[in-house]
Amino acid sequence: LEGDKFIIDMIYASNLSPEMFTILVLLIVFIAGFFIDFIEIIFIIVPVITPILIALNIDLLWIGIMLAINLQTSFLTPPFGFSLFYLKSVSPKKIKTTDIYMGIIPFVIIQLVFLIFLFFNPDFIYLIPDFLKNYSS
Repeated sequence: LEGDKFIIDMIYASNLSPEMFTILVLLIVFIAGFFIDFIEIIFIIVPVITPILIALNIDLLWIGIMLAINLQTSFLTPPFGFSLFYLKSVSPKKIKTTDIYMGIIPFVIIQLVFLIFLFFNPDFIYLIPDFLKNYSS
């Protein structure tokens, strides 16, 4: 149906840079994670954005890892943070759901800071594979 071509043409017409498109995708995924499970997000969004990412010459490994971290973060955020409900089901009765919500805030902040770090330092993703490749030689 050439929907990806339509979106690519819209991006070029709006002068949206690849970096801004990446931020837009990450924001959409983060917000969708509030309401939709991560599996559905992967099945809905990834097939739509992959041809666009390729057309914009965005590193697929870089965006893939950032999407995974973003999905992990959305798995922790209310109102439908599934891991929060798993934690509530095994916690003592005296621990309230709001206590769990407040306890997760530092972890969400750490993940968002790391996501921002990866956005501005994409070569960091290749640090360990490059080290292992050089180490094994």
